[in-house]
Amino acid sequence: MHSRIRSVFVAAGTAALINAGLSACAPKPHSLSIVGETMGTSYSVKLANCPTPDCLTELEPRIEQRLEQINSAMSTYDPQSELSRFNTARSVDWISVSTDLYTVVAHAHAVSELTGGAFDITVAPLVNAWGFGPESLAGKQPAADRSQIAGPATGYERIELRDDPPGIRKRTSRMSIDLSGIAKGFGVDEIARVLDDYGISSYLVEIGGEVRGRGTRPDGKPWRIAVEHPAIGTRRLDGIVELADLSIATSGDYRNFYVEDGQRYSHTIDPTTAAPVRHGLASVSVIDPSAMHADAMATALMVLGPERGLALAQEHGMAAAFVVRRDDGYQQMMTPPFRRLLVD
Repeated sequence: MHSRIRSVFVAAGTAALINAGLSACAPKPHSLSIVGETMGTSYSVKLANCPTPDCLTELEPRIEQRLEQINSAMSTYDPQSELSRFNTARSVDWISVSTDLYTVVAHAHAVSELTGGAFDITVAPLVNAWGFGPESLAGKQPAADRSQIAGPATGYERIELRDDPPGIRKRTSRMSIDLSGIAKGFGVDEIARVLDDYGISSYLVEIGGEVRGRGTRPDGKPWRIAVEHPAIGTRRLDGIVELADLSIATSGDYRNFYVEDGQRYSHTIDPTTAAPVRHGLASVSVIDPSAMHADAMATALMVLGPERGLALAQEHGMAAAFVVRRDDGYQQMMTPPFRRLLVD
């Protein structure tokens, strides 16, 4: 990972893009930032101010070290990561894991329970089969056969958890885990923890489009984030929300997809069909105090689709916004908690 420290001046009234699917309304007169790469994407940390003259140079290595710890625990692209070693192990005995890995897997399991299995980290074989993982099988076999690749090796209920000492156990030896739908959110929360521990009270943290804001911008106003419209080839905004000690995560089918034999395939896998989702939901944004929870729930609601996803979000009082692709354009739906966070 490589990071850079910036002192950025942004003209009042302009908007600065943060990353995929999200943008931030510019603070004025200036903000301090650290930017770099992690988890196969980029990250950005914006500070309203520095409490000490050396805070940027002191924070940069702390942030880098924390992100490296997370990546070395949860990457499926690093064969030496803790998760990769768990995935390749053929043992069905308990495997001791780090607190980081246990925390994320345990929260993923809770979200799986909440969503009736719509969120399922055991779909790693299917992610590979459909061409979105480190061991892509797309194009190597007919699409009609790819959903048959997982068999008994998937199902979140086949992963067992032990909290003391932290451990994970497979019920089937060939099971593997993919944390791409939750790890970035965890990373955002952990960078925020680094900043909190240092005494920073106002910041905006982003990894690959998952964002968390605390405190205010340098001008004393709340951090504002604009949700990008999911139409391919356009950069249009669907609304602006304020993040006061809140996080936002967006899942969509408009960035990571491919077309094969005239059929469009999204990276979001439905565990019940063992195939990419086929409904008309183009994107989901979820706001929650925890970026990890918002990240996982955005993925889960994307799997459930517009009707079931909206119903679940309303049932549990979630702040969620849905953009549905219709024959005549796009339709936006949102829950009351999300609507209350919109800026007029």
